[in-house]
Amino acid sequence: MYKLGIIGYPLGHSISAVIQKAGLASLGLEGTYDVMETHPEDLISRIKYIKANGYNGFNVTIPHKVPMSLFLDDIDDYANIAGCVNTIKVMEDKSFFGYNTDIYGFKTAIPQDINLQGKNASILGTGGAARAAVVGLAEKGVAEIDFYTRNIINSRQTLEYVRAKFPSIKFNVYQIQNIRSLEGTSIVVNATPIGMKGFMADQMPLEREDLDKLNSDTLIYDIVYNPVKTVLIREAQNRGLRTVGGLDMLIYQAERAQQIWLGKNPDVKAMKIAALEALQ
Repeated sequence: MYKLGIIGYPLGHSISAVIQKAGLASLGLEGTYDVMETHPEDLISRIKYIKANGYNGFNVTIPHKVPMSLFLDDIDDYANIAGCVNTIKVMEDKSFFGYNTDIYGFKTAIPQDINLQGKNASILGTGGAARAAVVGLAEKGVAEIDFYTRNIINSRQTLEYVRAKFPSIKFNVYQIQNIRSLEGTSIVVNATPIGMKGFMADQMPLEREDLDKLNSDTLIYDIVYNPVKTVLIREAQNRGLRTVGGLDMLIYQAERAQQIWLGKNPDVKAMKIAALEALQ
């Protein structure tokens, strides 16, 4: 009987429990997955609760992905590179081993026939999701990454961090309000919450004329998963552009989490079907 869960705040729209339970069922395993809404000021007490109640592992989401690092006994390479965690394995001695499965999820969702070696990429936003995208794109061999952000000054820490981690990649940062032509980019990643259900769901982070200027082979990658087809995804598809939605990234990172916790490979298709049903 596995005991799993997720901590974050807020968690009202999370479908992680649906996905993880479907994964457990596909493996014929019994277990629980508790949704534990945790305000930032309650993080320490939540950690004590998890250690005292026999949890095997748990996911971590906003706003705890970076603060959680203070309570870890060890981390994997991805967590070290990204500077944040989203999956914790509780070891037998109650110590915490932190992982970042967002990078695996982001990278795996990119179609295998997409070649980004030596190409230019554009990332909208500079938060934690943007960091995961940078690592995934670096492993795909991109040569240059353009960040577009609302506040360049607040993005300085992220920029300095990725430049130090990936000196072979050229990084640029621009105001998203004054977005330049994206004509030369091979992939555009929306790493902002714009377009998410309950947060500017009727909008997208780009103007329609920005999409009109893209090359026909540009990939649009929106990390937002609810709704499944955001305004950005719909508008891109209307223009014949290839797209990747955030649900694929979410499913693959959940798959990786179960591999870590259970040592087994769940049925990704079953997990995605469960997620789609929950989002209807």
